[in-house]
Amino acid sequence: MTSTRPDTLDTVVLALEILRRIPRARKITAAGMREQLAAMGIERTLRTIQRQLDLLSTHFDIERDDKSKPYGYRWSKSSKGLALSMLSEQESLLLRLAELHLRPLLPTGLMKSLEGFFAQARSNLSAQSPTSAKLEQEWLSKVAVISATQPRVPPTIRPGVFEQVSDALYANRRLQLQYIHTDGKSSAWEVMPLALAQQGPRLYLVCRFPRCTDERTLAMHRIESAKALAETFERPKDFDLKQYDDDGRFAFGEGRQIRLSFLIDKELAVYLRESPLSLDQVMSEVRGKFKIMATVVDSKMLERWLLGFGGHVTEVRRRPLVRADGAVSAGSA
Repeated sequence: MTSTRPDTLDTVVLALEILRRIPRARKITAAGMREQLAAMGIERTLRTIQRQLDLLSTHFDIERDDKSKPYGYRWSKSSKGLALSMLSEQESLLLRLAELHLRPLLPTGLMKSLEGFFAQARSNLSAQSPTSAKLEQEWLSKVAVISATQPRVPPTIRPGVFEQVSDALYANRRLQLQYIHTDGKSSAWEVMPLALAQQGPRLYLVCRFPRCTDERTLAMHRIESAKALAETFERPKDFDLKQYDDDGRFAFGEGRQIRLSFLIDKELAVYLRESPLSLDQVMSEVRGKFKIMATVVDSKMLERWLLGFGGHVTEVRRRPLVRADGAVSAGSA
């Protein structure tokens, strides 16, 4: 009996890992599951994965599409998947708030992939006592997430695109795209996906083209079709998503830091005192207005922000940032 325990435990772990990776909004094949497991260090034969998927589909609410080979597997639409029964009251509330916040931001298809978690949070909260349920409803009416810009409807991402892009991004696989430009023209590209970023109602893919060292930001809703290829790539060590954002790339900038200065009406300056443009921002009173000086990344978003004040902002100056050694900051010249 003792000698069989490691094998039994190993089988249980494998089954749990497979269940965690069965998608809800698309299908996954045994080969795709095997690849995901291998990426985390679990090596099994394709036949072993196939047997496990077939076995699990008979005991769980998992659909098996056997119309053609290779078979595809996914959670049924009515299934809760791996239910989060251990969610605390606070965790369930946080998930409900996350659902309310994300619903106007994310495309419908992306929200469906999270529906199992949100449904479980709602179920946990509704199963509480009448008093707790009343408090939950009161709590949700006491908090709100307010947009800092004019609200807009999220653009539509074509069916299957997000699934292919996210699969390729997760496994460091090359991605074949058909991309529609703003002028309506279409291009076929093969790219290396590096990151996904949500900016307001839009979702963007950061990628590199083969044999290139710079990144491109592509709007997900302009991807006409996407296919994750079998070929993998080594993730560039010199790419850092936080640095990419800090350099203003999502603000349509090129990473050029400048020393910005302008005059602003007093009644508007209070907002910049409460939420400075940078840690080194300096404010001083000049001719009945306030002069603002701050180190920022130059970008089109900054330009639009300044123009939004109209005549309330004047004497705008931009100077290249000069380092202590006298050199101009990278990209500022």
